[in-house]
Amino acid sequence: MIDLTKARKAFKEYVKNYDPEDKQIKLKITHIERTAIRAREIAEKLGLEKEDIELAELIGILHDIGRFEQVRRFHTFSDRDSINHGECGIQVLFEQNLIRDFVEDNQYDEIIKKAILNHNRAGIEEGLSEKELLHARLIKDADKTDIFYTLTFDDIKAVYGTYDFSDDKISDEIYRNFIEEKRIDYSKRKGPADVLVSHFQFLYHFYFSYGLQYVYDHGYIDEFYNRFSFKDEETAKRYENVYKAAKEYVENKLSTSLN
Repeated sequence: MIDLTKARKAFKEYVKNYDPEDKQIKLKITHIERTAIRAREIAEKLGLEKEDIELAELIGILHDIGRFEQVRRFHTFSDRDSINHGECGIQVLFEQNLIRDFVEDNQYDEIIKKAILNHNRAGIEEGLSEKELLHARLIKDADKTDIFYTLTFDDIKAVYGTYDFSDDKISDEIYRNFIEEKRIDYSKRKGPADVLVSHFQFLYHFYFSYGLQYVYDHGYIDEFYNRFSFKDEETAKRYENVYKAAKEYVENKLSTSLN
């Protein structure tokens, strides 16, 4: 049995351990709350049973639980420069047995573990059960859907560590990987501009049409693009090309539907 009221109460209690005035903590709390809603909406759109709808929402509440220790210890959202926040979340929930504060029944533990461990990976690991794969895909889509809200409206410095990177450049390798629709190796990103490009590439990796349609209908792609500009002429052109390629991909994909 899943008691979402209990889970939300446990989440509110957990985040009391962290500075409520920290912009990164605030950002992550609101992101998690919205992601849980998006996860439920996707599950409902897919016509899943009540149990899976509630499980999707629960995983949304839990998916970024490792971010709080990451911010407290390293003051960054960059896994490369700190810790893998998915793996940290598993340690917090299961090694410290915090999971039982959120859900009493242990029958969902493996599904929750797999979903959290895979939500921030480039791809989902092989060998998952049908239900594990379903929920891994659900949380990845819900997470990406709300990340575009965060990138569009939340504090830029809290996300990227700086307010202005107009002097930064999009590196050759990251640009080439994006244009060729390859997965970007996050370890190869050289600066905020490269991170920006990798965020646009999220649009290529939705599993279900709901999240992609949501991002498109709410104008996040355009708003996100318009938040940033670059002084370097070549970088400005590359940035425009990234935006146009991503927008065209989304429009073509939605016209044929993912589902």
